Amino acid sequence: MYMTHIINGKKISQKILKEIEEEIIRYSHIRKPGLAVIQIGNRSDSTIYIRKKAEACKLVGIESKIYNFETTVSINEVCSLLFRLNNDDDVNGILVQLPIPEHLNNEEILSKISYRKDIDGFHVRNIGSLAMSGRTPYFVPCTPLGCLELLKRYNITIEGKHAVIVGKSNIVGLPMSLLLLKNQATVTICHSETKDIVNHLKMADIVVSACGCPRMIKKEWLKEGVVVIDVGINSIPDSTRKRGYRLVGDVDFENVKEIASAITPVPGGVGPMTVAMLLRNTLDGFKRQNGI
Repeated sequence: MYMTHIINGKKISQKILKEIEEEIIRYSHIRKPGLAVIQIGNRSDSTIYIRKKAEACKLVGIESKIYNFETTVSINEVCSLLFRLNNDDDVNGILVQLPIPEHLNNEEILSKISYRKDIDGFHVRNIGSLAMSGRTPYFVPCTPLGCLELLKRYNITIEGKHAVIVGKSNIVGLPMSLLLLKNQATVTICHSETKDIVNHLKMADIVVSACGCPRMIKKEWLKEGVVVIDVGINSIPDSTRKRGYRLVGDVDFENVKEIASAITPVPGGVGPMTVAMLLRNTLDGFKRQNGI
């Protein structure tokens, strides 16, 4: 039986926010770092995420400004704003809250954000630099970066380990694989067409799951001592809760924690780290733009 470490993302994220706040105070003689957030439409989940980001910015001393567009906005209007923000020295980071309405071209809009202000790390130049040996991207996508930070802060060895990623999305799975490769792991990516996923997971030293399937990954699928980073956030019905549901990850947490050497809970694991990395990326952008 392993002594399992429950990886406390909330605690680590609070420590990182404190570090960011202290660093921003040191640069207060210049100005505050600036973050611009664009919301298209009024999805309630997007509004909640944006509010959390704005609250975190206020906490550490980052100036955040939210730009709201109606769902019917034209792509030209959005791109016109992005052009202005790209050329505004008070703005160090720009993000477009996803998802956006279907009539807008996701790729075209994201490509209009300068890679030097692309704090989500989705620009083709940033992803390309992440993929290539010897290149350093301006920004790395926040959720994978948060996962890596948790591994490092818990002193979990990555070099030479076999990492299996479940999910191949542009937001998590793909950049996570590139980030782990850059840190000298051997990486396998599993997805909906993977044959015998259990066989791949059985060989994993580190599992990062971002497939969006509640409690899919079972204890019997993993070897003893595995490190599990669960990115999944899934709601399942729960009549005992006031809101009628509760959040669970992609991993069967209660059973898997019996054999894992370290595991993130849901909620309280990866989620808080994503916001912390967003603010760190904004601070990094500020430092680069001011030659610090």
